[in-house]
Amino acid sequence: MLLYLALKKHQEISPGPAMIADREALLRRLHELRTEHRDLDTVIARLDAGPVDQLQLQRLKKRKLKLKDEIAWLDSQLLPDIIA
Repeated sequence: MLLYLALKKHQEISPGPAMIADREALLRRLHELRTEHRDLDTVIARLDAGPVDQLQLQRLKKRKLKLKDEIAWLDSQLLPDIIA
């Protein structure tokens, strides 16, 4: 009985293949979002340097903020809850 409980507890703690795959998918998505966010930084900086379409610039900045929110959400999903 003790061995069964020990094995069951180990299974609850250690991540299964589905959890690992989900984590890897989240990490890939996080990398994609960070890359796009960085690319938007470059585009916005170039647009600010010369004559600019304000509507286009506003849309790019709004997209950048949305990416920042998604990145923060994914970061929170990947970090384990720490009980103080």
